[in-house]
Formats: sequence, C-alpha cells, structure tokens
Amino acid sequence: MTDIFEKKQSLLVTNVAANGKPVDIFIDETGTIAGIGENVRAQFKGDAEFMIDGDGAIALPGLANTHTHAAMSLLRGYADDMILQDWLSQKIWPLEAHLTGDDVYWGTRLASLEMIRTGTTAFNDMYFFMEDAARAVDEAGIRAVLSYGFIDLFNAEKRENEIKATERLFAHVRSMQNPRIKMSVGPHAIYTVSPDGLRWCAEYAAEQKVGIHIHLSETEKEVNDCLSQYHQRPAALLDECGILTPHTIAAHCCWLDEAECALVGKRGVAVSHNPASNMKLATHRAMPCRELADCGANVCIGTDGCASNNNLDLFEEVKTAALLQKFFWNDPTLLAAPDALAMATTGGAGALGFGTGTLAIGAPADIILVATRTACNTPLHNATSNLVYACNGAAVETTICDGKVLMLNHEIPHEAEILQGAGMAASALVKRAENA
Repeated sequence: MTDIFEKKQSLLVTNVAANGKPVDIFIDETGTIAGIGENVRAQFKGDAEFMIDGDGAIALPGLANTHTHAAMSLLRGYADDMILQDWLSQKIWPLEAHLTGDDVYWGTRLASLEMIRTGTTAFNDMYFFMEDAARAVDEAGIRAVLSYGFIDLFNAEKRENEIKATERLFAHVRSMQNPRIKMSVGPHAIYTVSPDGLRWCAEYAAEQKVGIHIHLSETEKEVNDCLSQYHQRPAALLDECGILTPHTIAAHCCWLDEAECALVGKRGVAVSHNPASNMKLATHRAMPCRELADCGANVCIGTDGCASNNNLDLFEEVKTAALLQKFFWNDPTLLAAPDALAMATTGGAGALGFGTGTLAIGAPADIILVATRTACNTPLHNATSNLVYACNGAAVETTICDGKVLMLNHEIPHEAEILQGAGMAASALVKRAENA
C-alpha cells in the first residue's frame, strides 16, 4: 500500500458515513470529489486506482487551523505557567533570536505531521524564515496560507527590512507554483507595528490581492495602551489603517467591545478563536463569539503556536471553545456542537479560501476519516456531539488533502525521520541560546 502515498490519483472511499448517511466517495485524479452517495461504488469502482475501506468511519471535511505559528512546535514545553509578558520577554523572544531557517523547516515539518495526524488539512501561519516553512509545507502535502511576521517596532529602517522580507516571501512562493500554498501579509499587532507599517501592509495586500493575518485585542493591556496612545480602540485603529477587510483573519479578539464587534462584522473580517492559548496565558476574557457571529463576522478557530497551547489538535480546540463560551458567558446554550464543528470546517475553509469546507461534488478532496469502532465514539447517539465533546485527534484514521493520501490507517510516511530531525533541531536551538 506504500504506492498510495506516492502521488495524487483516483480513489474510491467506501463504507463511510457523511451527514448521518452511509456513503461512498469517489475522488478523481485532479483531487476533486467527483461522486458522493450510496450508488457511487457501483458507478466508479472501475475508475479508481485505489480503494479505501472506511470500516464505518465518519467522513468529515479536513479541518482548518486559522491561526498558528507552526515552527513553534520546537518550543513545545520550553516555558510554561508564566505571566504573558515575562513568558515572551524572558523565554520566547530570547530563544527565537537564535532561530535559523533550518529550525523553521523542521518545526513546520513537525507541525504539519501533527496536524495531518489529528485531521487538519489547512492552516494559517505567521512566523519567520517563511521560505523554509514553504518548503516544509510543500513536502508535507498539506495546505497553508503563509505570512511573514511583520514587526517594525516603530522604526523606519526596520520597517524597510520587514517590507523586503515580505516581498521576498511573495516572490518565493509564487516561484513554487504550488496551489496548496498561498500568501498573506502578516502585520503582527498594533503594539509591534507602526501605523505606517500597518498602512503599507494593507496597501500591499490590496495590490497583491491577498489576505491579511494579524493579532487583535488579545489582552486588556493592548486595549488600554491603544486608548492611551491613539485615543481609540484597536479595531478602530486597524480600520483607519485599512487592515480590516473581507480577506483579513484577526486572531484572539478577546477584548472587543460591542462597537468593535459591529465594525469587524461590517468589514467581513474572519475572527480566529484560540481558547486554549488564551486560557493558558490568562487573557481574562473569552472572545465574544455569539456577538461577533450576530454581527456577521466569520467565527473560526485556531490553536496558536505550540509554545502556548501546547498542541495542534483542532478536535481538542473545538471542545475547549465550546466549553469556554458556555462557562465564561454563563450560558450552556452557547456554541452548540454543530456550530463549534462548523468553526473548524466551513468557517475555516472560507477564511483561508480553500474550498467550502464541505463534502460535495466539485469540492476539493480534503477529507478525514474518524474511527467509530473506538471508545470515544461508542455509543454513537449523536455523531456531531461525539466529535465535539468526546473525541480528540487520535480518533482520526485517514487524512486526504487535495486528493492525495497523507495518512492511511494511522500510517504517515517518513514519520520517524521527521520526529528525529525536529528533535535534533529543537535541542540544538536551545543549546545555542543557552551558550550565547
């Protein structure tokens, strides 16, 4: 069966359930769902180069992680249980100062491996040495929207360097001609990027017809500092600089007020809820998901990086999101299971621009199979409830992206090599930092 991993080819997935019904799925050689339903097996059996017996699994669209820093997988467990500013200034930033492109390659390979294993087929990434991240994504077979973390620290000379780094990434990714890899512009946040830098990012994104990826209102301090410095709240400042668009993904959004929710919704921004990271770093307020959705924002989900989560399992994140919304806003009806799951499927796919996040004829074949013959799915009174509240990514058996099989029955090619390479890179990074 090793040949099934080698290239994109026509596949017939049999004996699975989708939307509560038994179906078979035919994927053509272009990586598109060409048939889905009860009669598909008879219609396409002779056309399939490979058949996959789903053994009663639940077929889902591949999940989309709308905010992460993938290469920070190398920092998993390096620093925990600290105040946010101390965590950043004393641990994370000093270690990141010693990053190399090779580190980012191995960290992104490790992150891609973890996402494939837990059912994520597309992610939205912001970090450094992103040409090396693109190489890792290309080899992994996953989808990604990549942005260089633009941080000018209110310095004109540094701003010019950040502009050049962003332009280099765009030129590099375009030269790859890989439809699974897109670019966006990545201004880090209002406290690390000047208004001039923000305006350049907005103009460049519009000129290049790409999206924007930014952190927004993660902490109360961010809001208070913005009010003190600019006499307006963060969302209003970003809007003034042209950052809030229908192609913007804003991560965290914990401290948006009612007027900001309305503004974000009016501009058509996608907002990425990162509950595990926000709880761990004690941002002290949950994203107002219901208010944002009511205002028209596309509410989706992300993990943030492994330094603050500490994993990339979107099934865990979906459950955490549902529980946090109920607990923080004191309403058990908030973020019901179908809505929570939609954040990771239709919401995420829409935000990243990779298909519709549904299983339908003509949709990209980004499909995961979740085992039902396992404890977390027994009994199966309500599949959506189990997927959100009972399962984690370990229940994913098979992952297909763009019609190519990336994991089959828990097997991923080259896994041992990736784990060894990432482990060695992480150890060498820490050693360099400690010896500096």
